[in-house]
Amino acid sequence: MTGPYDPAAEGAQMSFDGRMSYGDYLRLDQILGAQTLLSSAHDEMLFIIQHQTSELWMRLAIHELVAARAAIAGGDLQPAFKMLSRVSRIFEQLNGAWDVLRTMTPSEYTRFRSDLGQSSGFQSHQYREIEYLLGNRNRAMLRPHAHRPEIHARLAAELARPSLYDEAIRLLARNGIAVPETVLGRDVGAPYAADDGVVEAWRVVYEDPNARWDLYQLAEKLVDLEDYFRRWRFNHVTTVERIIGFKRGTGGTGGVSYLRRMLEVELFPELWRVRTVL
Repeated sequence: MTGPYDPAAEGAQMSFDGRMSYGDYLRLDQILGAQTLLSSAHDEMLFIIQHQTSELWMRLAIHELVAARAAIAGGDLQPAFKMLSRVSRIFEQLNGAWDVLRTMTPSEYTRFRSDLGQSSGFQSHQYREIEYLLGNRNRAMLRPHAHRPEIHARLAAELARPSLYDEAIRLLARNGIAVPETVLGRDVGAPYAADDGVVEAWRVVYEDPNARWDLYQLAEKLVDLEDYFRRWRFNHVTTVERIIGFKRGTGGTGGVSYLRRMLEVELFPELWRVRTVL
C-alpha cells in the first residue's frame, strides 16, 4: 500500500522561506483582504466580489484596447486583431458574471442596499475609460470623477486622443479609401456622429474583401467587439430590473431607464449601417 502522494518526490518546490510563492506574485493578501462588508447581509460578499472582479477584467480590457489602438495607428494590424479578440472574450466573461449576480433576490439586496450610500456602477472610472476608448465620448461624465484629480486628468487626456474607431477610420484614408475631411479633422473629444461618407468607405472594403483583407478583418473584429459589448449592456439592464425593478439607482440615475438609454448607443455606427447598403 502506497502512502499519500508527495509532490516533492517529483521535484516540486515545497518550501518558500525567502522565495516568491504563488500568493506573493499575485499579491493575494491584498486582493483577498479587500472585501470589507458594511452589513451583516450574507449576499453583500457576492455583490462586492462581482464588482471587484469586473473591475479587474476591465483593467485588462483597457490594457488591450490601448495597445490595439496604437497598433492600428501604426498599421500593425495582426497584433491588433488578437487584442480585439481578447477584449471580446473579456466581455463574454463579464456577461457570464451577471448569471451569478442574478442569484441574489430583491429581498436579499434590500438588506444592504442602504449601506452603499451614493456609490453606483456608473461612477466606475475604468468603465468610463473603456467607453471613451471605444468612442462613446461624453464630457459630462467627467464630473463624477472631479474629486479624484488623477483620475479626472486620465479621462480628460483620453478625450484628447483619437478613439479606437477614429484610428480605424484614419487607417481607411491612409489606405487610399475616400473618407470625408470633416470626419478626419473632427474634434476627437466630441461625441462621434455617423457619416454617410464613412458608410461608403466601409462599403469599398466589404464589396471586395479579398482586395482589402486586413481592413475587412479589422471591421469584423470591431463588429464582434460591439456585439459582445451590447450583450453585456443588455444583461446588465435585465439583471438590474430583476433585482430592483424600476427604483432609482443608488447613484441617483434612473436605474433601468438610464441603462436602457445606454442600449441605444452605437459605438461603430457605420459598420452596422453598411450591411444595409451592400
